[in-house]
Amino acid sequence: MTSYDQSNIFARIIRGEISAHKVYEDGDVLVMMDIFSQSRGHVLVIPKAASRNLLDAAPATLANVLTTVQRVARAAEAAFSADGIRVQQFNEAPAGQTVFHLHFHVIPIYANVELGRHAGLKADDAELAADAKAIAAQLD
Repeated sequence: MTSYDQSNIFARIIRGEISAHKVYEDGDVLVMMDIFSQSRGHVLVIPKAASRNLLDAAPATLANVLTTVQRVARAAEAAFSADGIRVQQFNEAPAGQTVFHLHFHVIPIYANVELGRHAGLKADDAELAADAKAIAAQLD
């Protein structure tokens, strides 16, 4: 397996070098809107620990992240009255991973509405900001 690259975009966001539409943050985890959202309310849950993907993450890192994934999934479902929630996670390029920092996609699903393509069109910044606030309000 290839080693972790400290210059990946998520590491840069964690360090504050690049802005993001943050939904939630604590000492271990960052939740942000996916700028290439597949549906309204699509978020990314990432550990702050340097992990390339699920295969090299420490068990404690996974425990913290998955607890947050569940909490955020419930909040997104409530915020947007979603009909379901899809959680996706990719490991290495052949499996679809494009950013090599462990992350989970939490994607609200709406009946009879097709998902956008992964890494397709960039979402509107104003909509992302509003959606981030709506999910964060459900976390309180």
